[in-house]
Amino acid sequence: MDKVAVLDFGGQYAHLIANRVRRLGVYTEIQHSNVEASALKGYTGIILSGGPSSVYKDGAPTIDAGIFELGIPILGICYGHQIMNQSLGGKVQGSDVHEFGVADLEVTASTNPLLKDLPTLSPMWMSHGDKVAIVAPGFQSIAITEDCDTAAVANMDKNFYGIQFHPEVTHSKFGSKLMENFLDICGCAKDWSMKSYFKDIEARIIAQTPTHKKIFLLVSGGVDSTVAFVMLNKIFGKDRVFGLHIDTGMMRMNESAEVVKFLHKADMENLKVVDDSDLFLDALKGKIEPEDKRHTIGETFLRSKEIESENLGFDPKEWILAQGTIYPDTIESGGTDNADTIKTHHNRVQGILDLMAEGLILEPLAELYKDEVRELGEELGIPRELVWRHPFPGPGLGVRLLCSNGEPVGKSNSEIPGLEAYLGEQNWQGLALPIQSVGVQGDARSYAQPFVLQGKHSWKECEKASTTITNRFRDLNRVVLEIGTLTGEYQVIPHYCERERFDLLRKMDSLCTDFLYEHDLYDAVWQMPVVLLPLTVQDKPVLVLRPVNSSEAMTANFCEIDPNLLEQLWQTLKEAGAGGVLYDITHKPPGTIEWE
Repeated sequence: MDKVAVLDFGGQYAHLIANRVRRLGVYTEIQHSNVEASALKGYTGIILSGGPSSVYKDGAPTIDAGIFELGIPILGICYGHQIMNQSLGGKVQGSDVHEFGVADLEVTASTNPLLKDLPTLSPMWMSHGDKVAIVAPGFQSIAITEDCDTAAVANMDKNFYGIQFHPEVTHSKFGSKLMENFLDICGCAKDWSMKSYFKDIEARIIAQTPTHKKIFLLVSGGVDSTVAFVMLNKIFGKDRVFGLHIDTGMMRMNESAEVVKFLHKADMENLKVVDDSDLFLDALKGKIEPEDKRHTIGETFLRSKEIESENLGFDPKEWILAQGTIYPDTIESGGTDNADTIKTHHNRVQGILDLMAEGLILEPLAELYKDEVRELGEELGIPRELVWRHPFPGPGLGVRLLCSNGEPVGKSNSEIPGLEAYLGEQNWQGLALPIQSVGVQGDARSYAQPFVLQGKHSWKECEKASTTITNRFRDLNRVVLEIGTLTGEYQVIPHYCERERFDLLRKMDSLCTDFLYEHDLYDAVWQMPVVLLPLTVQDKPVLVLRPVNSSEAMTANFCEIDPNLLEQLWQTLKEAGAGGVLYDITHKPPGTIEWE
């Protein structure tokens, strides 16, 4: 069987590359970036991933130069493009203009096999601050963007190709075609499928699970843990699997009741629900920093599980803990070498890492992305309403309620160099909000201010504003559009993880979900987090709507909902007590889907 190796330089999308190649029908394996060339001789093609480092800095990931002597076609993506050119005699340096988001790729060598059947202009996804300034000997530029004249390069004699953009993300319109072209260059037979991969997963799970161990799974009710629960039940039987759903006090409206209904409908009776909201809210008292909150929630999950195990009389020596971890959880938590920590997922806190070191964690979905998990769920016969529910993070509303000690943070417009002049040139109005949110830029974590764009704008204008503002001004990593607000200024308030704040957020989130169903938008929108900010207008709370479309959660586009419908939603939320409603118009990257 033909197979492709993806060398992981710590990029957020390294496994997404493998995902896309698999979807094109070719078996793919991830290898560490420092793998020896001799270990790659059996592969049909090699892809070098992106990464958060700069190739010219000390400590950056390196590559065995012998890989370039194997006679195997190579495709370098972003960091991979840069390290290939530098290793072969080119020069990489910081770019004057950073590119995050969509850029138009202009094909300048249409006869090149890598660019076969691509239009002259096509949107491709960028996420970089460095560029190949001088290509290596034997290479020539085959495509450019407005700000990068080495957006794609090729050495035809050796079948080496380098691209600065990310074809693996769904927002690169012709990215799959380019990757298919590379597989054709490699001469790969396309004979891999998810059905065959499920057999591999099943065999791996059985091999990893000691025969004397029972399996304890925390079931959040989201897609991932539900699929993991059903799959483990099918493989091992209900007598050997136990599921626990914990109401943390940070669930959506009626979440726990719906979890029980859904899973019992799927004949999953070996599930228990407990209310540990007091335990979680006590642990979160006074905490405001996103990573601190995430770590606290993750460790409290483990404490809750231990308490319930004791109550049930379980012998710890007989049990192994299973999780519905998927690959984005691992990569965003900095869980692979060279990767930056974007945000620590609840299933990657220290207590979990300690159990992993002891061989006491089972993660049947750890190599998969959200779209693959859903496909697997359908293969398992799980009802569609479970498989296609909107994703919900393990920490729940805990990462959708932004906390603050009441002190403004960050800079004003006038303190951000060049911002006011640029806004004047574009005839835009708005301000940098005195709070911070998490983002991902150049495969690295950012923690910076959102910018609120005011006035009426088309979605095309919104996309331009979001892309250019976050690219030009490093103090800003997110742009939101003001949908509706009472008269007055935004005021920062003390804001903590307290039950009444979650009750308010729960109510507002439920109204927004009802809105999606009422207007037949629920299936058209992949996910719409509702965020409660530590801001008020006229002493009334300010919300952010974050509707996005994605397939694998590693990248996302903001959704374009009819402005007339949004005006109706603003009126509904205002009547429910909101002082302002903002609409996140930031793609991922540079903004993460969740704000924390």
